Amino acid sequence: MIQIEKTPNPNSLKFMTERTISSIGAEEFQRKDKEKINNSFVKELLSLNGVELILLSQNFITVKKDEKVSWDALKPSVISYLNDYFNKNNGPILDKKLKSAENNKNDDDVIKQIKEVLDSKIRPAVAKDGGDIKFKSYDNGIVKLELQGSCSGCPSSLMTLKQGVQNLLKHYVKEVQSVEAA
Repeated sequence: MIQIEKTPNPNSLKFMTERTISSIGAEEFQRKDKEKINNSFVKELLSLNGVELILLSQNFITVKKDEKVSWDALKPSVISYLNDYFNKNNGPILDKKLKSAENNKNDDDVIKQIKEVLDSKIRPAVAKDGGDIKFKSYDNGIVKLELQGSCSGCPSSLMTLKQGVQNLLKHYVKEVQSVEAA
């Protein structure tokens, strides 16, 4: 059964299921990159009129739509695609494959601490709102992060980064001076 939850971004909805959607962590896909995508489910979902971006996580998909399209028109199609996939397939939409390891062996201690705080304290909270946060870089006290899913383009995303994420990272990792969007 698919459950739908609103997110802080009015143009994004979170579609949740008990089935595993991604066994490789959260991955974001954008309509503009549709031709480069090999996954047929992702490609078809991005082909729906009005779908701009999707984020696949362990047990939910966040869909971000164009503001010109109504959720009343789009929701049934997304649910139908999900149900159809799970009726025809036993495995996740995104399954284990070669993926660049997020925890690179060359990461220094500060980056490892940053990633640990992101994974344990921040990602779960952001996922509740249908989003994800990806570490991009750390240099001279500045952490660059990318907000994904419903958080991408959300009106409160800058406040989330500055007041929430930055404060937590500065508290747990003394070397962090500021957080910026990548």
